[in-house]
Amino acid sequence: MNNQKHKLKAFTLSELIVVIMITVIVAGIAFSVLQLVQKQMFGIQTNFKHTTSVTLLEQSLAIDAYRANHIQYDDLENTLYFISEIDTVSYSFDKTAVQKATDTFDVAVTDTKFYFEGVESNSNKIDAFKLTMAKEYKNASIFIYKRNTANTYMNP
Repeated sequence: MNNQKHKLKAFTLSELIVVIMITVIVAGIAFSVLQLVQKQMFGIQTNFKHTTSVTLLEQSLAIDAYRANHIQYDDLENTLYFISEIDTVSYSFDKTAVQKATDTFDVAVTDTKFYFEGVESNSNKIDAFKLTMAKEYKNASIFIYKRNTANTYMNP
């Protein structure tokens, strides 16, 4: 008979504890990095949403301004009107959104300025306007202008 003891190759308890501790530390770092990445992605998503809303509003305003013969602003109703022979399109501004018929643009407009022939105007004749957005929209500005036709000067 062979009385030699067979040693099994194995890890000691202290080695296993060290490996488990290192694994826990690496997993904790991985979850921390994952949380930071998720915050960054949420910020990118929010910025994209805001930028898209401002761009869509700008496109809609530009199209309606170029089609209109007259642009008017009503201070009491806080509404911008684009008037043409075919129809009238209105944009209502409130603190959190801009409403156009059935469309709602989730853009907070903080300041509006209206111009006629390059001079700031509060009259019924408007040929350009500047809208400034709220801070969460990075204070973006939309400036829309249209060329005046003879019809603009003939009709009061």
